[in-house]
Amino acid sequence: MADSDTKFDRSDPELKYLSVDRNMFNDPATQAEWTQKRLVWVPHETHGFVAAGIKGERGDEVEVEIVETGKRTLVAKDDIQKMNPPKFDKVEDMAELTCLNEASVLHNLKDRYYSGLIYTYSGLFCVVVNPYKRLPIYTEKIMERYKGIKRHEVPPHVFAITDTAYRSMLQDREDQSILCTGESGAGKTENTKKVIQYLAYVAASKPKGSTTPHTGELEQQLLQANPILEAFGNAKTVKNDNSSRFGKFIRINFDASGYIAGANIETYLLEKSRAIRQAKDERTFHIFYQLLMGAPPEYKKEFILDDPKSYSFLSGGHLPVPGVDDAAEFQATCKAMNIMGMTQEDLSAIFRIISAVMLFGNMKFKQERNSDQATLPDNTVAQKVAHLLGLSITEMTKAFLKPRIKVGRDFVTKAQTKEQVEFAVEAISKACYERMFRWLVNRINRSLDRTKRQGASFIGILDMAGFEIFELNSFEQLCINYTNEKLQQLFNHTMFILEQEEYQREGIEWKFIDFGLDLQPTIDLIDKPMGIMALLDEECWFPKATDKSFVEKLVSAHSVHPKFMKTDFRGVADFSVIHYAGRVDYSAAQWLMKNMDPLNENVVSLLQASQDPFVVHIWKDAEIVGMAQQALTDTQFGARTRKGMFRTVSQLYKEQLAKLMATLRNTNPNFVRCIIPNHEKRAGKIDAPLVLDQLRCNGVLEGIRICRQGFPNRIPFQEFRQRYELLTPNVIPKGFMDGKKACENMINALELDPNLYRVGQSKIFFRAGVLAHLEEERDYKITDLIVNFQAFCRGYLARRNFHKRTQQLNAIRIIQRNCAAYLKLRNWQWWRLYTKVKPLLEVTKQEEKLTQKEDELKQVKEKLDVATTNVQEYERKYQQAVAEKAVLSEQLQAEVELCAEAEEMRVRLAARKQELEEILHDLETRIEEEEERSNNLMNDKKKLQLNIQDLEEQLEEEEAARQKLQLEKVQCDAKIKKLEEDFALSDDQNQKLLKEKKILEERAADLSQTLAEEEEKAKHLLKLKAKHESTIAELEERLLKDQQQRQEMDRSKRKIETEVSDLKEQLNERKSQVEELQLQLGKREEELAQALMRIDEEGAGKAQSQKAMRELESQLAELQEDLEAEKAARSKAEKQKRDLNEELEALKNELLDSLDTTAAQQELRTKREQELATLKKTLEEDTQIHEVTIADMRHKHSQEITAINEQLETLKKSKQTIEKAKQQLEAENADLTTELRSVGASRQESERRRKQAESQLVELQSKAAELERSRQELSERAAKLQAEAETIGNQLEEAELKASAAIKKETRQKLALSSKLRQIESEKEALQEQLEEEEEAKRNLEKQLEAAAVQLQEAKKRLIEETELVSQLEEVKKKQAKDIEALQHQVEELQAAHDKLDKSKKKLQAELEDANIDLEAQRAKVLELEKKQRNFDKVLSEEKAVSQQYAKERDIAELEAREKETRVLSLTRELDEQSEKVEELERIRRQLQSELDELVNNQGTADKNVHELEKAKRALESQLAEHKAQNEELEDELQLTEDAKLRLEVNMQALRAQFERDLQAKEEQAEEKRRGILKQLRDLEAELEDERKQRANALGQRKKLESDIKDMEQQLEMHDKIKEDALKQLKKLQAQAKDSARDAEEARVARDELAAAAKETERKLKALEAETLLLDEKRRLEARITTLEEELEEEQSNSEILMDRARKAQMQIEQLTTDLAAERSTTQKLETGRMLLERQNKELKAKERLAQQKINRKQDKKLKELLMQLEDERRHADQYKETVEKGNARVKALKRQLDELEEEVTREKAQKRKAQRDLEDMIESHESAVVLVQ
Repeated sequence: MADSDTKFDRSDPELKYLSVDRNMFNDPATQAEWTQKRLVWVPHETHGFVAAGIKGERGDEVEVEIVETGKRTLVAKDDIQKMNPPKFDKVEDMAELTCLNEASVLHNLKDRYYSGLIYTYSGLFCVVVNPYKRLPIYTEKIMERYKGIKRHEVPPHVFAITDTAYRSMLQDREDQSILCTGESGAGKTENTKKVIQYLAYVAASKPKGSTTPHTGELEQQLLQANPILEAFGNAKTVKNDNSSRFGKFIRINFDASGYIAGANIETYLLEKSRAIRQAKDERTFHIFYQLLMGAPPEYKKEFILDDPKSYSFLSGGHLPVPGVDDAAEFQATCKAMNIMGMTQEDLSAIFRIISAVMLFGNMKFKQERNSDQATLPDNTVAQKVAHLLGLSITEMTKAFLKPRIKVGRDFVTKAQTKEQVEFAVEAISKACYERMFRWLVNRINRSLDRTKRQGASFIGILDMAGFEIFELNSFEQLCINYTNEKLQQLFNHTMFILEQEEYQREGIEWKFIDFGLDLQPTIDLIDKPMGIMALLDEECWFPKATDKSFVEKLVSAHSVHPKFMKTDFRGVADFSVIHYAGRVDYSAAQWLMKNMDPLNENVVSLLQASQDPFVVHIWKDAEIVGMAQQALTDTQFGARTRKGMFRTVSQLYKEQLAKLMATLRNTNPNFVRCIIPNHEKRAGKIDAPLVLDQLRCNGVLEGIRICRQGFPNRIPFQEFRQRYELLTPNVIPKGFMDGKKACENMINALELDPNLYRVGQSKIFFRAGVLAHLEEERDYKITDLIVNFQAFCRGYLARRNFHKRTQQLNAIRIIQRNCAAYLKLRNWQWWRLYTKVKPLLEVTKQEEKLTQKEDELKQVKEKLDVATTNVQEYERKYQQAVAEKAVLSEQLQAEVELCAEAEEMRVRLAARKQELEEILHDLETRIEEEEERSNNLMNDKKKLQLNIQDLEEQLEEEEAARQKLQLEKVQCDAKIKKLEEDFALSDDQNQKLLKEKKILEERAADLSQTLAEEEEKAKHLLKLKAKHESTIAELEERLLKDQQQRQEMDRSKRKIETEVSDLKEQLNERKSQVEELQLQLGKREEELAQALMRIDEEGAGKAQSQKAMRELESQLAELQEDLEAEKAARSKAEKQKRDLNEELEALKNELLDSLDTTAAQQELRTKREQELATLKKTLEEDTQIHEVTIADMRHKHSQEITAINEQLETLKKSKQTIEKAKQQLEAENADLTTELRSVGASRQESERRRKQAESQLVELQSKAAELERSRQELSERAAKLQAEAETIGNQLEEAELKASAAIKKETRQKLALSSKLRQIESEKEALQEQLEEEEEAKRNLEKQLEAAAVQLQEAKKRLIEETELVSQLEEVKKKQAKDIEALQHQVEELQAAHDKLDKSKKKLQAELEDANIDLEAQRAKVLELEKKQRNFDKVLSEEKAVSQQYAKERDIAELEAREKETRVLSLTRELDEQSEKVEELERIRRQLQSELDELVNNQGTADKNVHELEKAKRALESQLAEHKAQNEELEDELQLTEDAKLRLEVNMQALRAQFERDLQAKEEQAEEKRRGILKQLRDLEAELEDERKQRANALGQRKKLESDIKDMEQQLEMHDKIKEDALKQLKKLQAQAKDSARDAEEARVARDELAAAAKETERKLKALEAETLLLDEKRRLEARITTLEEELEEEQSNSEILMDRARKAQMQIEQLTTDLAAERSTTQKLETGRMLLERQNKELKAKERLAQQKINRKQDKKLKELLMQLEDERRHADQYKETVEKGNARVKALKRQLDELEEEVTREKAQKRKAQRDLEDMIESHESAVVLVQ
């Protein structure tokens, strides 16, 4: 039964865009308004049809009032169309409309489209209107709703069509096809995608419970194939933003169980010209824009991509598509290709090709002034193209500009004009893209055909480019429109012709309806001989043919054809064809080139030898058509193309299409007709005339009409009887009855309307809707039967229970009555006396008692006999069980033997495997031999081709003459056709002149007889001559062939020798080049050595200058030490003060900012401050003292400082020059090394080439030897042939002498020439046929090779699988052996128990089997009942309640059963004990009886003890009675327990069946829940992965920040170190300042001493002069110190900036961590919220279900009533319709009669006129003849 979730509810908000509430349209008010207004449909120019009310009639016209405008107009009666009642608005199947006409269909489609309902059924197929927006009707929930449901039970959808195709494929085992047809932009591609999506969902390639890897990968790849093909094959056109520019047939294979086993895609006619040229507002293929806009920078660099506007092949630059992001689409395409299993190398190879195709257009050629040669001035673009395709730039440009062409046996370079070169470039670019696309499709097919399972059947989905009518249509549009014609013809044939043919086959009363939709004339115009394509192919054979000559031929051949039209001379188009969708104007520009599709042979050979393996792969199987075309222009010989070298595009396409149509005809087609609502791509707008045209073209109205008038449902007699016999009980008598008669009896019993059915020969046919009604009736009948059966069972059980209860009640009453009587009599004295006296009274009745005892004895014996018989039976059954055990043991033994046999089989299989491997090896060797043979055949083929070329050169003149004759023949044929038509007309006119005609005919007959005799004579003579001449010609040809072969051998030998000499020369040149390179190497090495020497010298000079520098620096250091003593200048002190203050402030800021300051640093700072204070004081004092001395010293030592500065500057300049020289030398060194490497590489390449040349030389020598041998053989053959020729020549001379007597006239010589020509042609054709046969043989061999390779691979795979299976089987076998041993032990242990329980088990098994059979029958019925959910909806709630009750009862019954079983066991134990007691009592009774007998015998002695014996006897009897009573009670209890047990078993069986059903339902629910949970899990996993990615990104950012922080810390540490060094230098400077202060004090003391002594002052003056020089040096050093301090400050400021950055980074990290925590908390909250929402959702769903069930019940009741009303209305409508049709038929018949009469009158008039003219002509001719005779 269908689950409650899958039930269809039309009020569900999810189905807003699929169905509407039908109750809205059953409003009686609107119905009354409709009837009152008498509404009809009236034609309108823009709206198609509008509603209007009839106001009055005026003859043939009707006055109507338009509803919308209120305007009144007069309309012809024939133009008015009936309107359907309002309840038929937005009907789902238009076959249900009472008034079927164009207006009603258009109105229904309009109403549904405006309500968002795009799908509508139209009889047997589905109509789709493009919504131009996304609708939520393709989700998995919707798919689940349509899964396994009948078409009429759910709203219209493409999923319903797909599901019916899928189910019919599984049930009927018939291949299906889904044909999405319509105009371009109607939505075919989108619907195709949805079909594939649904099939991937419904028929996943693995069962749901499988745990194998790659589950669902095939479906994923199948879904991802479409985006790839769309990217590479779809483009934006004027009509459609995503138009398929190629056709595709997707064939999805299914295995026997209905799972997807693989897929295959076939493509048709890619519009490759779009890659180089696009119309206005159109784009090329999507992938070009995706790559340009979405490629990352590394891709752009790798594939040399540029701005879209810079490519000339992209006509409109980057033309965006609304709502499409090309960059995002590029990512999606790359993802899809990765899912398809394509590697990064494949992607890069594809993108290289695309980039090269775009760059081809940017190659700009120019024409030379004085010649026809084109040139390429700028080869930058060509270099890019050559780089991308792995070609040589020089070879590529040479191949384009100056290609080599074979003329005869030699190659000649031909100059190409600018136009020719541009055409060649465009052709190559188109071919590159087409071949890349073909490779891509093959790659996708390889991925989709990966599975090992065999496909049992398939569903084919056809998405062909839609019918196209542009302003100017070219060759591609003709091919597309031709395909659509064929598909429409298939649709018409399937819908109309085949349907009606089946009616005629079955012998049904049926008038064949001609719907006037035969498209064969148009198809014949295109593809039949002398059609458009045939004439195009014929023109391709002629070298001088042009597009103009082709058009002239077309017009002359088809000017009279009804579907062909010649366009106006002012128009641009050349001709027009009237297709089913309208007239299409075609421009024949470039048709010959497009059909031939020629390529430059030189470029193709370059591409085949490319360095890029991908380019080589896609071009490896290229059949070079270019040379064939070139040869045509050179040789002027058209028949050359029949060799197989050159097949036109139209021929290939016709073959492909023929295969496709054959496939479609072998399938059961399902049609989806797509309709484009408007050309503006606007949602919610319908262009009524456009939609009407499409409805007429697509045959929608005719399809509905055939569905309504015909009988779409048909069932074989046997199936009908088997299925619906329930509805007609007791109608078919017992015994045999013919199926047809039985069905007729059943239908009579069903009281069906005779109009609703037809009985055929093998089937019974029904109108639409009848079977659905019968199914409903059957479901009702089955439910009634089941309810009655359940009621009967319950009644029986209740009656049985009641009967038992009544028996128990009666027994209780008797017991109560007896107990009450006993209680009353117990204390009554008389009763006591009676009890005491009664035994005394019985003494006299001993004989009676004895007889009673004897009777009892007999009864006991009988019981004993019964017991013995029971024992015997039990023994027999025990023996049977033992025998069964023996049988089982024998079966076990047999199974063991079977295992052994299986093991032997395995060994045999292994041996067979080895044999197969050996066979495989043999096959491989054979394949190698076949390859060698094929190579030999290829060589022979080449030789034959050369021979044929020679023949063709000889036959050029004859061919030109033949062409002229053919042209004349065509013209004559056209004239003959016209004459035939005139003749057909004149036949009717010339009936009166039959006598004269007979006379002329008799004369003509006489003349013809004489002519025939003369011709027979001539023919006889001609035959003789032809025979002789043919023999001569054959011999001459043989001679010529031998001579040609010999010449060819000589030529090939010469060529080989020239090639060998060329190779030797090349080798010598290479050697000379190598020697020159070696010499250059030596020179370079010498130069290197010199350069190294120079470098060493420069290094030595540098070392000396460095030494000088060091010395100067040491001098400077000494000067610095001396100058430090003279640091007393005020200005310097003030500078130092400022610097120190700034440094202090900076240090303070650093100390405040830095976190790592310590107490030690603070102490240092205080110390520094103290030292600075002291220094300030000392410096101020020093400045005051030394101001005068410094001024003097400055003046004196300035000259010395300037000298030192000049020396330093000279040193720096010399250092710079040395460094420059060093750099130059290093650059030269690098250049030399690179040159060395390149020389080495070239040397290796030359070495490799030399080896290749040697190998080629060896090969050529071997070939020369073979050619020499073959030449010798040929020379021997030639000698033989010459000898034969001489002998035959002698014979021929004799024959000629004989023939010369008979042959005298020159005409016979001409005939001989013509016969020669024919002979040569026939031989040529024979040779061509041989060639074709050889080529076919070669192809067959290649196919066989491929097949063998595939078989090899499959065999290897099978071997691997078999080995794995063998190993698995061995493991399983071991496990089974262990299990068998364990089971044997268990069997031995449990055998005794098994014997006891065997009987009960057999009974239970029989009952179980019966129950299972009943269960299976019930399941089958239930499955059928499931299909009718409307009836089940009523019972479902009750069923649920009952199932709950059953569950409770089951639990209670299980508990009771367990208690009863325990009670039964206890009772059986008590029974056993009681039976033992009974036996003991029986034994005692026997003893007593024996004693009694003895007592009877000894009566005399017994009288004494009679009283005692009586007492003992009474006691014993009372005991016996008690035991009997106990026994009876136990037996009753046992009976009750057995009854209870049986009841429990019945209940258990019923409960078990119910439990199984519930389990199935629960399993289905659990499965669906599991699916939902899995989906949720996937979503959660996706969210988790996103969170993980975000987390990983955050962690990466954190790591980056941490690394940045570390770097900053390292920088800070460096700066700290620098700072510490600076501080150390400061300390040193301070120490030096102290030293200078001390020195200053010493100087003061010295000055005092100098003042005392004059001599010492002079000496000190000299010292001071030296010190002044040092002071200047000191100033310079101080300036340098200041600069260093400034740098220090900058470094400190940088460190502060870095610290700030580090702080900010830390803050960012903290913020990120907080954000992460917040995100996690929000996700947790969202999770909890989602869980709560899910719970609420479940509760709401449960409530909704209950509410829906109630509503459904009400609606079902209403529906039944409505259906009854509908049926009545339908009957009335059918009656009215029949009367209307009869009237229409009468009117039509009368009209036809009138037309025929008028036509006959006009014909008679025309005949009369013509006869009069003929009479006048005859009279004139007669008079002229009379005059001549006179």
